[in-house]
Amino acid sequence: MERIFIEDQDFDSRNMADFKWGYITYDHCAFTDCDLSNTDLSSIHFMDCRFTACNISNAKLQKTAFRNVYFKDCKMMGLLFDDCDDFLFEAGFEGCVLNFSSFARRKMKNTRFDNCTLSEVNFTLADLTSAIFEKCDLTGARFENTSLEKADFRTAYNYSINPEANKLKKAKFSLEGLPGLLEKYGIVIEI
Repeated sequence: MERIFIEDQDFDSRNMADFKWGYITYDHCAFTDCDLSNTDLSSIHFMDCRFTACNISNAKLQKTAFRNVYFKDCKMMGLLFDDCDDFLFEAGFEGCVLNFSSFARRKMKNTRFDNCTLSEVNFTLADLTSAIFEKCDLTGARFENTSLEKADFRTAYNYSINPEANKLKKAKFSLEGLPGLLEKYGIVIEI
């Protein structure tokens, strides 16, 4: 099957009927106020694309490629990013709700999460080396055997990270975040 290429297109809630499914590559496209929730985005490649104020919750991402893709103010609940194509996976997130999503085993060095809600997100076995969690709510986020070396959690909150079960060399934390690192020990810290 031959891949179809769509370049430099803008999609919004008014022209989503033009959105094509299947073996497609979207290159330098913008998606604004689009409802892609519960859709099958499998095998679609998004390259240098931007999603703004979109609902992508519960979409199927089997072999979906995100290469230099930016998500701003998107609702992205229940997404299995671990099903995505591994090759050159790169995404950034600002103001997004990613609750109940999974990045398990995903290589995401230098990924930036700004003002995101990441409740109950699975980061098991992910490589988040040098990732930045700027003002992110990490309530119930799961970190197990996760590489968090040089990651920045200084403004993140509500996280619980076991230092013995994750790689934390040179990771940055604030004094207020200290309880999230010591929770497993049952230590009470008063600040």
